[in-house]
Amino acid sequence: IKDIATIFFYMLVAINLHAVIQEYILDKINRRLHLSKTKHSKFNESGQLAFFYLFSFIWGASILNAVKFMMNPTSLWKDYPHSRMLFQVKFFYICQIAYWLHALPELYFQKIRKEDIPRQLCYICLYIAHISGAYILNLQQLGLILMVPHYLVELIFHASRLFYFSDENKQKGFTIWALLFVMVRLLTLTLSVLTFGFGLARVENPGFSIADGNFNVLPVRIGCLGAVCLTQAWMMWKFINFQLKKWREHVKNQIPKKKITNTKNKRTKKEPNRG
Repeated sequence: IKDIATIFFYMLVAINLHAVIQEYILDKINRRLHLSKTKHSKFNESGQLAFFYLFSFIWGASILNAVKFMMNPTSLWKDYPHSRMLFQVKFFYICQIAYWLHALPELYFQKIRKEDIPRQLCYICLYIAHISGAYILNLQQLGLILMVPHYLVELIFHASRLFYFSDENKQKGFTIWALLFVMVRLLTLTLSVLTFGFGLARVENPGFSIADGNFNVLPVRIGCLGAVCLTQAWMMWKFINFQLKKWREHVKNQIPKKKITNTKNKRTKKEPNRG
Protein backbone atom coordinates (compact mmCIF):
# COMPACT_ATOMS: atom_id res chain seq x y z
CA ILE A 1 0.00 0.00 0.00
CA LYS A 2 2.98 2.30 0.57
CA ASP A 3 3.81 2.08 -3.13
CA ILE A 4 0.83 4.31 -3.96
CA ALA A 5 2.76 7.46 -3.07
CA THR A 6 5.75 6.35 -5.16
CA ILE A 7 3.50 5.50 -8.11
CA PHE A 8 1.85 8.93 -7.86
CA PHE A 9 5.26 10.64 -7.90
CA TYR A 10 6.42 8.78 -11.01
CA MET A 11 3.05 9.44 -12.64
CA LEU A 12 3.84 13.16 -12.38
CA VAL A 13 7.30 12.49 -13.82
CA ALA A 14 5.69 10.65 -16.74
CA ILE A 15 3.36 13.60 -17.42
CA ASN A 16 6.37 15.93 -17.62
CA LEU A 17 8.31 13.58 -19.90
CA HIS A 18 5.23 13.22 -22.10
CA ALA A 19 5.06 17.00 -22.50
CA VAL A 20 8.79 17.27 -23.30
CA ILE A 21 8.65 14.56 -26.00
CA GLN A 22 5.52 16.14 -27.48
CA GLU A 23 6.88 19.69 -27.62
CA TYR A 24 10.52 19.16 -28.59
CA ILE A 25 10.26 16.10 -30.87
CA LEU A 26 6.79 15.20 -32.13
CA ASP A 27 5.48 18.73 -32.73
CA LYS A 28 8.57 19.63 -34.77
CA ILE A 29 8.20 16.53 -36.95
CA ASN A 30 4.47 17.23 -37.37
CA ARG A 31 5.18 20.71 -38.74
CA ARG A 32 7.44 19.25 -41.42
CA LEU A 33 5.05 16.48 -42.46
CA HIS A 34 1.91 18.69 -42.64
CA LEU A 35 -0.40 15.87 -41.55
CA SER A 36 -4.19 16.04 -41.43
CA LYS A 37 -5.98 16.29 -38.07
CA THR A 38 -6.72 12.56 -38.01
CA LYS A 39 -3.17 11.55 -38.89
CA HIS A 40 -1.81 14.22 -36.55
CA SER A 41 -3.59 12.61 -33.58
CA LYS A 42 -2.47 9.09 -34.53
CA PHE A 43 1.10 10.28 -35.13
CA ASN A 44 1.27 11.78 -31.65
CA GLU A 45 -0.17 8.62 -30.11
CA SER A 46 2.27 6.33 -31.93
CA GLY A 47 5.18 8.66 -31.24
CA GLN A 48 4.59 8.66 -27.49
CA LEU A 49 3.98 4.92 -27.34
CA ALA A 50 7.00 4.12 -29.51
CA PHE A 51 9.29 5.94 -27.06
CA PHE A 52 7.70 4.16 -24.11
CA TYR A 53 7.74 0.68 -25.68
CA LEU A 54 11.37 1.07 -26.77
CA PHE A 55 12.47 2.14 -23.29
CA SER A 56 10.39 -0.55 -21.55
CA PHE A 57 11.53 -3.32 -23.91
CA ILE A 58 15.23 -2.54 -23.39
CA TRP A 59 14.75 -2.22 -19.62
CA GLY A 60 12.67 -5.39 -19.32
CA ALA A 61 15.02 -7.40 -21.55
CA SER A 62 18.01 -6.30 -19.47
CA ILE A 63 16.23 -7.49 -16.29
CA LEU A 64 15.41 -10.86 -17.86
CA ASN A 65 19.01 -11.21 -19.00
CA ALA A 66 20.32 -10.39 -15.52
CA VAL A 67 17.87 -12.53 -13.56
CA LYS A 68 17.64 -15.31 -16.18
CA PHE A 69 13.98 -16.16 -15.61
CA MET A 70 13.72 -17.72 -19.06
CA MET A 71 16.49 -20.23 -18.38
CA ASN A 72 14.27 -22.10 -15.93
CA PRO A 73 10.51 -21.97 -16.69
CA THR A 74 9.70 -23.72 -13.40
CA SER A 75 10.78 -20.53 -11.61
CA LEU A 76 7.41 -19.06 -12.66
CA TRP A 77 5.64 -21.17 -10.03
CA LYS A 78 8.41 -22.68 -7.91
CA ASP A 79 8.63 -21.28 -4.35
CA TYR A 80 5.42 -19.27 -4.82
CA PRO A 81 4.53 -16.74 -3.43
CA HIS A 82 7.34 -14.57 -4.79
CA SER A 83 6.73 -11.84 -2.25
CA ARG A 84 10.36 -10.71 -2.20
CA MET A 85 11.49 -8.85 -5.32
CA LEU A 86 14.75 -7.46 -6.59
CA PHE A 87 14.81 -3.68 -6.56
CA GLN A 88 15.01 -3.40 -10.34
CA VAL A 89 11.94 -5.66 -10.79
CA LYS A 90 9.92 -3.69 -8.24
CA PHE A 91 10.98 -0.35 -9.74
CA PHE A 92 10.10 -1.59 -13.24
CA TYR A 93 6.56 -2.45 -12.14
CA ILE A 94 6.11 0.84 -10.30
CA CYS A 95 7.15 2.78 -13.41
CA GLN A 96 4.87 0.67 -15.62
CA ILE A 97 1.82 1.27 -13.45
CA ALA A 98 2.69 4.98 -13.13
CA TYR A 99 3.00 5.38 -16.91
CA TRP A 100 -0.36 3.83 -17.70
CA LEU A 101 -2.05 5.80 -14.92
CA HIS A 102 -0.57 8.99 -16.35
CA ALA A 103 -2.16 8.13 -19.72
CA LEU A 104 -5.63 8.73 -18.24
CA PRO A 105 -5.25 12.48 -17.55
CA GLU A 106 -3.30 12.80 -20.81
CA LEU A 107 -6.53 12.03 -22.67
CA TYR A 108 -7.70 15.42 -21.42
CA PHE A 109 -4.41 17.30 -21.63
CA GLN A 110 -3.76 16.20 -25.23
CA LYS A 111 -7.34 17.05 -26.27
CA ILE A 112 -7.89 13.62 -27.82
CA ARG A 113 -10.75 13.41 -30.30
CA LYS A 114 -13.97 12.08 -28.76
CA GLU A 115 -14.17 9.17 -31.20
CA ASP A 116 -10.64 8.02 -30.19
CA ILE A 117 -11.19 8.17 -26.42
CA PRO A 118 -13.08 4.83 -26.01
CA ARG A 119 -10.38 2.92 -27.92
CA GLN A 120 -7.50 4.45 -25.97
CA LEU A 121 -9.36 4.19 -22.66
CA CYS A 122 -9.94 0.49 -23.31
CA TYR A 123 -6.30 -0.50 -23.83
CA ILE A 124 -5.07 1.81 -21.04
CA CYS A 125 -7.41 0.14 -18.53
CA LEU A 126 -6.37 -3.31 -19.76
CA TYR A 127 -2.70 -2.47 -19.20
CA ILE A 128 -3.40 -1.10 -15.71
CA ALA A 129 -5.49 -4.15 -14.75
CA HIS A 130 -3.02 -6.77 -16.02
CA ILE A 131 0.19 -5.14 -14.79
CA SER A 132 -1.29 -4.23 -11.39
CA GLY A 133 -2.75 -7.74 -11.12
CA ALA A 134 0.64 -9.36 -11.75
CA TYR A 135 2.25 -7.03 -9.20
CA ILE A 136 -0.35 -7.46 -6.45
CA LEU A 137 -0.76 -11.23 -6.88
CA ASN A 138 3.04 -11.81 -6.76
CA LEU A 139 3.18 -12.98 -10.38
CA GLN A 140 5.94 -10.54 -11.29
CA GLN A 141 8.09 -13.09 -13.10
CA LEU A 142 5.29 -14.26 -15.39
CA GLY A 143 4.18 -10.68 -16.02
CA LEU A 144 7.71 -9.58 -16.92
CA ILE A 145 8.28 -12.48 -19.32
CA LEU A 146 4.97 -11.74 -21.07
CA MET A 147 5.46 -7.97 -21.17
CA VAL A 148 8.84 -7.91 -22.91
CA PRO A 149 7.84 -9.70 -26.17
CA HIS A 150 4.48 -7.91 -26.15
CA TYR A 151 6.23 -4.54 -25.95
CA LEU A 152 8.53 -5.54 -28.80
CA VAL A 153 5.53 -6.28 -31.04
CA GLU A 154 3.83 -3.01 -30.09
CA LEU A 155 7.08 -1.12 -30.72
CA ILE A 156 7.29 -2.55 -34.25
CA PHE A 157 3.65 -1.62 -34.93
CA HIS A 158 3.90 1.99 -33.80
CA ALA A 159 7.31 2.48 -35.45
CA SER A 160 5.82 1.11 -38.69
CA ARG A 161 2.89 3.50 -38.37
CA LEU A 162 5.27 6.44 -37.94
CA PHE A 163 7.17 5.46 -41.10
CA TYR A 164 3.85 5.00 -42.91
CA PHE A 165 2.79 8.56 -42.06
CA SER A 166 6.06 9.89 -43.49
CA ASP A 167 5.79 7.73 -46.64
CA GLU A 168 2.71 5.61 -47.40
CA ASN A 169 4.79 3.20 -49.49
CA LYS A 170 6.67 2.02 -46.40
CA GLN A 171 4.48 -0.87 -45.20
CA LYS A 172 6.93 -3.75 -44.75
CA GLY A 173 7.00 -3.18 -41.01
CA PHE A 174 3.32 -4.13 -40.75
CA THR A 175 4.08 -7.56 -42.23
CA ILE A 176 6.77 -8.22 -39.59
CA TRP A 177 4.39 -6.96 -36.91
CA ALA A 178 1.59 -9.28 -38.08
CA LEU A 179 3.81 -12.37 -37.91
CA LEU A 180 5.23 -11.54 -34.49
CA PHE A 181 1.80 -10.54 -33.16
CA VAL A 182 0.38 -14.03 -33.72
CA MET A 183 3.51 -15.70 -32.31
CA VAL A 184 3.42 -13.61 -29.11
CA ARG A 185 -0.29 -14.36 -28.62
CA LEU A 186 0.51 -18.09 -28.78
CA LEU A 187 3.46 -17.63 -26.40
CA THR A 188 1.27 -15.74 -23.92
CA LEU A 189 -1.44 -18.40 -23.94
CA THR A 190 1.10 -21.24 -23.64
CA LEU A 191 2.95 -19.75 -20.66
CA SER A 192 -0.30 -18.75 -18.95
CA VAL A 193 -1.85 -22.21 -19.27
CA LEU A 194 1.43 -23.81 -18.18
CA THR A 195 1.70 -21.55 -15.12
CA PHE A 196 -1.91 -21.40 -13.92
CA GLY A 197 -3.15 -24.74 -15.20
CA PHE A 198 -0.21 -26.99 -14.32
CA GLY A 199 2.60 -25.29 -12.40
CA LEU A 200 0.75 -23.44 -9.63
CA ALA A 201 -1.86 -26.21 -9.39
CA ARG A 202 0.81 -28.75 -8.39
CA VAL A 203 2.36 -26.56 -5.71
CA GLU A 204 -0.97 -25.26 -4.46
CA ASN A 205 -1.01 -23.94 -0.94
CA PRO A 206 -4.63 -24.01 0.25
CA GLY A 207 -4.04 -21.26 2.77
CA PHE A 208 -5.22 -17.98 1.20
CA SER A 209 -3.25 -15.25 2.95
CA ILE A 210 -3.09 -11.60 1.93
CA ALA A 211 -0.48 -10.92 4.62
CA ASP A 212 1.85 -13.56 3.16
CA GLY A 213 0.99 -12.64 -0.42
CA ASN A 214 -0.30 -16.14 -1.15
CA PHE A 215 -3.10 -16.12 -3.74
CA ASN A 216 -2.51 -19.61 -5.13
CA VAL A 217 -6.07 -20.91 -4.85
CA LEU A 218 -8.34 -22.30 -7.55
CA PRO A 219 -10.69 -19.27 -7.95
CA VAL A 220 -7.77 -16.86 -8.34
CA ARG A 221 -6.01 -19.12 -10.84
CA ILE A 222 -9.17 -19.55 -12.90
CA GLY A 223 -9.80 -15.79 -12.80
CA CYS A 224 -6.25 -14.96 -13.92
CA LEU A 225 -6.22 -17.56 -16.70
CA GLY A 226 -9.67 -16.47 -17.86
CA ALA A 227 -8.61 -12.81 -17.94
CA VAL A 228 -5.52 -13.63 -20.01
CA CYS A 229 -7.41 -15.87 -22.44
CA LEU A 230 -10.24 -13.37 -22.94
CA THR A 231 -7.78 -10.54 -23.53
CA GLN A 232 -5.78 -12.57 -26.05
CA ALA A 233 -8.99 -13.61 -27.86
CA TRP A 234 -10.14 -9.98 -27.99
CA MET A 235 -6.75 -8.88 -29.36
CA MET A 236 -6.84 -11.58 -32.05
CA TRP A 237 -10.38 -10.51 -33.01
CA LYS A 238 -9.21 -6.90 -33.38
CA PHE A 239 -6.17 -8.08 -35.32
CA ILE A 240 -8.25 -10.14 -37.78
CA ASN A 241 -10.65 -7.23 -38.34
CA PHE A 242 -7.68 -4.91 -38.93
CA GLN A 243 -6.17 -7.27 -41.50
CA LEU A 244 -9.52 -7.72 -43.29
CA LYS A 245 -9.97 -3.95 -43.44
CA LYS A 246 -6.53 -3.49 -44.98
CA TRP A 247 -7.19 -6.29 -47.47
CA ARG A 248 -10.48 -4.69 -48.57
CA GLU A 249 -8.78 -1.31 -48.99
CA HIS A 250 -6.05 -2.96 -51.06
CA VAL A 251 -8.64 -4.64 -53.31
CA LYS A 252 -10.52 -1.34 -53.80
CA ASN A 253 -7.29 0.39 -54.80
CA GLN A 254 -6.36 -2.36 -57.23
CA ILE A 255 -9.68 -2.30 -59.14
CA PRO A 256 -9.26 1.26 -60.56
CA LYS A 257 -5.65 0.48 -61.49
CA LYS A 258 -6.75 -2.61 -63.44
CA LYS A 259 -9.41 -0.61 -65.27
CA ILE A 260 -6.86 2.03 -66.26
CA THR A 261 -4.43 -0.66 -67.43
CA ASN A 262 -7.13 -2.43 -69.50
CA THR A 263 -8.19 0.87 -71.08
CA LYS A 264 -4.61 1.66 -72.09
CA ASN A 265 -4.17 -1.82 -73.58
CA LYS A 266 -7.35 -1.44 -75.65
CA ARG A 267 -6.21 1.94 -76.99
CA THR A 268 -2.82 0.50 -77.89
CA LYS A 269 -4.43 -2.32 -79.86
CA LYS A 270 -6.69 0.09 -81.79
CA GLU A 271 -3.80 2.36 -82.87
CA PRO A 272 -2.32 1.50 -86.34
CA ASN A 273 1.13 0.05 -86.53
CA ARG A 274 3.39 2.98 -87.48
CA GLY A 275 6.47 0.84 -87.79
